[in-house]
Amino acid sequence: MINFHYDVGTIVEMKKPHPCASRSSQFTIVKIGADIKIKCMGCGNVLMLTRDHFNHRIRYIITPKL
Repeated sequence: MINFHYDVGTIVEMKKPHPCASRSSQFTIVKIGADIKIKCMGCGNVLMLTRDHFNHRIRYIITPKL
């Protein structure tokens, strides 16, 4: 398993798209803790995933936080 380094504000690509009308696979990380909150780039909905679930579902990091 690859260890990704991400922070709040990082845009990531997930393996599966969000089931909204835009079908976007890109999300922005909003909060990091025991759980990780991500925001859909298409519709703006916020999802909460456990850290293990997030690390399993992430495909790659698009833009790291500067």
